[in-house]
Amino acid sequence: MKFLLIILNREKHLEKVLSLMLETGISGATILESEGIGHFLAYEVPIFAGLRQLVGERKAANKTIFAVLEDESLFPKFNELLKEEGIDFNLPGVGVMALLPVEKAFKPKKEE
Repeated sequence: MKFLLIILNREKHLEKVLSLMLETGISGATILESEGIGHFLAYEVPIFAGLRQLVGERKAANKTIFAVLEDESLFPKFNELLKEEGIDFNLPGVGVMALLPVEKAFKPKKEE
């Protein structure tokens, strides 16, 4: 079992990422609005106001998506489809994607 974490810096990719998750059988994901530390410091902590020129607009454009994968074999296909769509987390500015081990998860069983 794995924990899939995606921090998507480009909101324009959100629908495609979610669509590819469902296409590969990854479901039960949660989506959160998120903001990078640079944006937060630049706009919320006066001493770091000089960072505003570096971090750009005020809008917190990140989306954080996470899901527990019971079948980790779904991940390679998902990652391949992302790259085919031009969403490559190895490229700057796209975001971060991580697959982490899950020791135990407690969630309702799927109804049949």
